[in-house]
Formats: sequence, C-alpha cells, structure tokens
Amino acid sequence: MGERWQAVDDYIAGKLLGTDDALAATLSNNEAQGLPPIDVSPAQGKMLFLLAQMAGARRILEVGTLGGYSTIWLARALPADGRLVTLEIDRKHARVAEENLTRAGLADRVDIRVGPAKDSLAAMASETPFDFVFIDADKQGNPHYVAEAVRLGRSGTVIVVDNVVRAGGVLDAESADNSIRGTRALFDRLEGDPRLDATAVQTVGAKGWDGFVLARVR
Repeated sequence: MGERWQAVDDYIAGKLLGTDDALAATLSNNEAQGLPPIDVSPAQGKMLFLLAQMAGARRILEVGTLGGYSTIWLARALPADGRLVTLEIDRKHARVAEENLTRAGLADRVDIRVGPAKDSLAAMASETPFDFVFIDADKQGNPHYVAEAVRLGRSGTVIVVDNVVRAGGVLDAESADNSIRGTRALFDRLEGDPRLDATAVQTVGAKGWDGFVLARVR
C-alpha cells in the first residue's frame, strides 16, 4: 500500500500544488546537510498554509523547525506585517532553516529561537497572543506544548499537532515507546481540557499512516 499512497500524494501535488523552486531547494539542502527526512509532505504543507490563512493568522508559533520546510509554508500564509516564531533545539537544524528561509525570501518575518522548546516557551511571558500554533517536535513533550499553546493563544487560536496516530501505535496502552506514550498523554490532556475543542484525523500518504490533531481554543 505504501507505493499506492505515495502515488496518490504525487497525483495531488501535481494537480494542486505545481512546482515550487524554493521548497524543492529546501528539501535538497536539508538532504545535503544530513537532516532527517521527516518534514511534512507537500500536500500537508499546503494544508497548513490554508489552515493558517483560514484562521486569519497574523502571528504563528511553530514548535519544531527542522530545516524550515513547514516554516516556509506557514510564513507564506502570513500577511506582509505578520510574524512567525519557530522553536528548534538543534543549532545545526536552525542554521539550515535560516539558509532556506533566506533563499525563500521569508527570513524577515521569521524568528528562529534555539534551545529546548520548554525553555523557550517558558521565556515567553509578554508575547502578543498567537493565532495559529503548529506542533511537530519531540512527541513526549506534546502535552506540555499544547498547554503552552493555550497559554500563549487567545479565544479562537488554532492548534495543529502532527504525528498523533503513529501507524496505529497510539492504541498501545502498554507501549514503552516514549513517542507513543507522549501521544497518548496528549489525547488525555485534550480529553480533559475544557478550554479546547479538538478532533484528530488519520492520514495515509508519502509519510505513511499517521494523523493530525486539530484543536481550537474556546
């Protein structure tokens, strides 16, 4: 099935996304620099772009930059005076992301903050509320990141969390995998947080079998 899923993603990209030199160069540079190939797919990137636009986002928070592929998609959704803050623990990844954002002409609207995301989030005491939050970092940190997204958001803030199905691993209550344990803890938090309306959608495609959480602050 994996080849079929990839073929459908390729069809969708060919019909609806077209070619994009900046995004293609970003993926090539990430590979050349040895970054892991765990970016969102092109179709998923376009989905993030559209969701951010639909939310009317002027300020976006991203937890987990990697090489900046999803960052570029999100930054493109902003108006000219919009701002995106993206958090990355790895200095090399942040440097590569800065190269890619500069090439894409978006460096002036993106603030890359390097260090553990928990520390960077804790330091945000007087930030203007974010309108849209995309979380795609260490999965065991997801419950905390969502709580911080609510704190740093406002009524109506949209929160998207990637990789929440994990090829069905989310069903395994006995798993010793920290990513699965963190994902299950995320669902527990969402279930018990009256400040959030949330759902999750399974996906198949170039990235295999996984899914997203989509939530909105009440």
